[in-house]
Amino acid sequence: MPVHGLTHILLCLLPMWRILTPVSSHPQHNRCHLIQRTALCNNGKLTSVPAGLPDNTEELHLNYNHIQTLQDSSLSYPSLITLSLACNNLERLESNTFQDSKLLESLNLANNNLHIGYQETSHALKTLPRLRVLDFSENELNDEMAATLLQNLTSLEYLNLSGNLLRRLDETSFQDLHQLKELDLQRNLIFEIDAAFDSNPLLQRLNLAFNYLPCLVDFHMTQMVVLNASHNFIEWFIATQDLNDTFQLETLDLSDNKLLFFPFLPDQSRLRNLYLSHNSIRFYEHLADNNTDLNSTTTVEFYNIKKYKSNVTAELWTENLHGDISSLEILDLRGNQVEYFPQGFIQKMPVLSRLQMCTNCLKTLNLTSEQLSSSLYELDVSNNRLEQFVADEGTMTALGNLTYLNLSLNDLRQLPSGLFSSLPSLRSVDLSYNEIDICLPEQAENSIGNMSPCVDWKNIESLKQLYLKGCNLEIIPSCAFTGLSLTHLDLSDNPGLIVQESIESLSRTLQHLGLGNTQIQDFDFSPFQSLKSINISRNSLAHLPSSLLKLDLNVLDLRDNKLPTISSGHANALAQKLHTVFLTGNPFNCCQTEWFRTFEATKTINVVGQSDIECQDLFQIIHRVENSQSFLCLEEGGESIFWYILLFVPICLSFLFISIIVLLTFKPKMLQKSIKKKCLKRTSY
Repeated sequence: MPVHGLTHILLCLLPMWRILTPVSSHPQHNRCHLIQRTALCNNGKLTSVPAGLPDNTEELHLNYNHIQTLQDSSLSYPSLITLSLACNNLERLESNTFQDSKLLESLNLANNNLHIGYQETSHALKTLPRLRVLDFSENELNDEMAATLLQNLTSLEYLNLSGNLLRRLDETSFQDLHQLKELDLQRNLIFEIDAAFDSNPLLQRLNLAFNYLPCLVDFHMTQMVVLNASHNFIEWFIATQDLNDTFQLETLDLSDNKLLFFPFLPDQSRLRNLYLSHNSIRFYEHLADNNTDLNSTTTVEFYNIKKYKSNVTAELWTENLHGDISSLEILDLRGNQVEYFPQGFIQKMPVLSRLQMCTNCLKTLNLTSEQLSSSLYELDVSNNRLEQFVADEGTMTALGNLTYLNLSLNDLRQLPSGLFSSLPSLRSVDLSYNEIDICLPEQAENSIGNMSPCVDWKNIESLKQLYLKGCNLEIIPSCAFTGLSLTHLDLSDNPGLIVQESIESLSRTLQHLGLGNTQIQDFDFSPFQSLKSINISRNSLAHLPSSLLKLDLNVLDLRDNKLPTISSGHANALAQKLHTVFLTGNPFNCCQTEWFRTFEATKTINVVGQSDIECQDLFQIIHRVENSQSFLCLEEGGESIFWYILLFVPICLSFLFISIIVLLTFKPKMLQKSIKKKCLKRTSY
């Protein structure tokens, strides 16, 4: 074959040879791992971009290295689309860094030091005409630095500036980002926003969480779909009311702020999810009805909202104050100060599926007058001040989709008869810490609509989870749970409760059982072969019920009992089954801790609070069980050497005492001479 023909073939095979050659044959990038067209070079202690990677590399990941500067022409990969340089102490990108990588679309520069060389880095970014995704999070950038870096990035669609030092945003902050769709500004120091997003008509997702914003007024971004402004200091949220366009906003998160009033929402919106938890929201309609003070006001005025707008006066209890909430599906008002719902407020949400009112000040809940949505799926009014819960037969029938109902931690002493049996989809009920009893057979004959101090739980076929903690129950009727297929039952915090026979009808289905603080001394768990989780904490148990060993348990809570130890046989059996065990608060014997070493050696079991498990030695000194090597104990039988010391010391003292008596009896003169010789010495005086 002619030489020039062989040369031609070798030149054709050269690109394929570069792809097939193992990475380890290139010493300059032997810390990279190639997967198709992706090069993974993370945690390689690299100080520069590795050379010699395949020319068709599309993704290059260089996270957690020691690259401080990206030098000109260091990226000689023309097919590169994604580049990640997070966590590198990177200070600057030289102006011509990307001259050979014009196709780059995604650039991750998170957690670096780009505040040092931000001006030169800005020149490098301007050479990327197709850049769509940019991550500048945690780079100590201030307002001016960020604005400089973002100049002329007209193709950018996603921008992350979280964890920086931004304080004030204005019309120059993002003025060139006309294609921007998603912006993350959380965890900055932002306290003012002045027309910052007027140049971003496509912006749909904005995250302003964990900043210092005092208010959000004149909200007019009709194209916005998701707005997260949680964990700020917002006292007012006011949307522009005179726009004819429909706001596209679907999710608004204002949780963990300083709101005193329900937000002033747009008149036309598609809002589906509204999160307002942990504020100070109340309703003030009653002030207008009871306005006897001539000096009181029913309006509030907002000054200097915008330079070009006049002052705004709002009636604080008019129906249009709440805006358009007709599309609302989730309303989260947990941790506020709501005492009641304004008239017609609930009716304005016909498709509401979740109403979360935990930790408020409700005293009465009248389902008949409120007319809750028929699509309601979850109702949580726990930890309020409820004394009255009103519902008629028609109301209960209309709530056919209600699945989760939480009434715990209230002051309820009676409920409508047949309330739970009238809800066909009811799956979970929590009545914990209310004075509601379980009906005896003769009490269960009350007609629907009457109020009853007890509940008849029989034959509610859909019910799977029932929580009756702290209801002061003493005796549960033997037929109380007939016809139920419960998987979760919690009867904890009912001291002295007699429960064994009443729950045996659930032995086939019950998976999670709570009997904490019920003063049980022993319990036969063997019929409940489906149990996966048991809570028998705070029961003064001196030994582990042997029937537990017959179950295939995953979780066992034994906290705050009187267990001195767990036998080796029990520990070995439990260690093979359990995934999680709670043991703190027991007076374990420091010299009988074989069980702990068994659990510790079993890698599949999680001993919760392992470092807090304590034991007592024979001197009543408290130790941590995990420090078992510091205990002075004999290994076999778990007996302490202290017993041998207690036995040996009296014998020695008795022998010494007898020797002295014998000495004094038979040789008294020897003792006198010894005393004279050692103590009665002559003195110079």
